[in-house]
Amino acid sequence: MIEREVIGLLGLGGLFVLLILRVPVGLAMVGVGIAGNYALSLALPYLRFDPYLKQFKTLLWNVVANYELSVVPLFILMGYLASHANLSRDLFQGVNALVGRFRGGVAMAAIGACAGFGAVCGSSLATASTMGRVALPELRRMNYAPSLATGALAAGGTLGILIPPSVALVIYAIIVEASIIEMFQAAILPGLLAVAAFVVVIALVVRLRPDLAPKAEPMAPAQRRRAIRRLLPVLLIFGAIILGLGLGLFTPTPAAAVGVLAIAAYGLVLRFSGQGLSMDGIRQSILDTAVTSGMIYFILFGAEVIKSFFTRAGLPAALANWSATSGIDPWLVLILMLILLIVLGCFMESLSMILVVVPFFWPALIELNGGDDVLAATAAYAMNTEQLKIWFGILALIVVELGLITPPIGLNVFIISSLAKDVAMKTVFKGVVPFFAAELVRIALILAFPALALLLPKLLSGSG
Repeated sequence: MIEREVIGLLGLGGLFVLLILRVPVGLAMVGVGIAGNYALSLALPYLRFDPYLKQFKTLLWNVVANYELSVVPLFILMGYLASHANLSRDLFQGVNALVGRFRGGVAMAAIGACAGFGAVCGSSLATASTMGRVALPELRRMNYAPSLATGALAAGGTLGILIPPSVALVIYAIIVEASIIEMFQAAILPGLLAVAAFVVVIALVVRLRPDLAPKAEPMAPAQRRRAIRRLLPVLLIFGAIILGLGLGLFTPTPAAAVGVLAIAAYGLVLRFSGQGLSMDGIRQSILDTAVTSGMIYFILFGAEVIKSFFTRAGLPAALANWSATSGIDPWLVLILMLILLIVLGCFMESLSMILVVVPFFWPALIELNGGDDVLAATAAYAMNTEQLKIWFGILALIVVELGLITPPIGLNVFIISSLAKDVAMKTVFKGVVPFFAAELVRIALILAFPALALLLPKLLSGSG
C-alpha cells in the first residue's frame, strides 16, 4: 500500500472517530478533507495544496446551485407543513378507523400512518418522532404492551427513508448519476412490501400473544365517518404525488412544488374548522425548512470537500481494484458491504452515511459488475450497470433502515425511548425484534429477486 493510501485510511478513520464523538457531520467532513489534503501535500509534494484551496471559490455555489437538489428544500417544507397542519394526526385517526377494529389494529394503523407521513417527510428520524407523539398516547390509552407499542413505532419510522419521495433517494441518485424518477419508481414495491410485512408481523404477534394487545374498542359510526372523511384529502394529496412520480407524469421538483401548495391550501382550509395550518405554523415551517436545508447543503458541501481528499488519496480506486483482483465471490463482497451499512446505520444519520460510503462502494461494484456484464445474475434476472445502480440503491436504503433499529444504538429506538421515558430501552429493543426479522426477510427477497426493485421502472419506461 502506497503512502497516500495510508493517509487516506487515516483520514477515513479520523472521520468516523469524529462522527462517533457527535461532531456535526458537515464540519467533520470539511475538517478531515482540508487536513487530509494538507497532509498529502506535505508527504507528496506533487499533490500541491494551493490548487486544492482554489476550488473553494466556486465549490459551495456549485453545490447549492444544482437544480436537481432544488427538490430537497421543497420536500422538507412539505413535511413540515404537513406536521404543523396536523395531517399526521388525521392519517393515524383515519387509518385507525379502517383497521382499528382488529386486535392489534391500532398498531397497524400506526404503521400505515408512518408510511403515509414518510411519503411527504422523507426522513425516518422525523417520521419516528412525529408519529411517536401522535400514536403513542393512543396506544398507551388502549393498554397495548409497551414492547409492541414502542417497537411498532420505531420500526414504522424507518419507512420514511424509502417510500418516495425520499431525500435520501434523491441524494443517492445524484451520487451515482441514476434517474431520480426511476429510483422513486423502484422504491414503491419494496416500500409497500415493508408496510405489508410489518402489518403481518403485528397480526402474528398478537395472535401468538393476545395479551400484548387488547380487544378493539368499537368506534362510533359518526366518529368513524368523520375520521375517514378527514383521511381522504390527505390520501388524495399524498397519493397524487407518489402516483405522479411513479408513473413519470411529472419530475420531482414540480411534484414537490405542487405538494407544498396542496398541503398549504388544505391546511388553510382546515382553519375554518378551528384546526389546520396557522400563520405561525407556516412561518415556523419555513424557518425549520431553512435550518434543515442549510444543514443538508452544508453536509453536501462537506461531502464534496472530503471526496476530493479521498480521490487524491486513491481510496475509491484502490477499493475498486481490490474488488476486481481479490478473487472473492462478488456476492460475498456485496453482503459485506450491506453488513457494514447496517453497522454504520446504528450511529450515523442515513443521509450522512450515503454521502460517505456510496462513493467508495459504487466504483467497487462497477468493477465487480465488469462494465455492463452481470454482477448478481440469478436464473430470473441479469443486470446491466444502470439497473445495478437502482437495485443497489434500494438495498442500501433498506439496510440503512435496518441500522436505525439495530441494537445497541439504533437511532429510531432512542427517539421512541425518549418519548416513552418510563419504558426501558431493553423493552423497546425487544419489541423491535420481530420487525427486524421481517426486514432481514425483505433484504433476502430483494437479493434473490432483483425484479422486486427493477420491474416497475422497466414496465413504466416501456422497455418491459
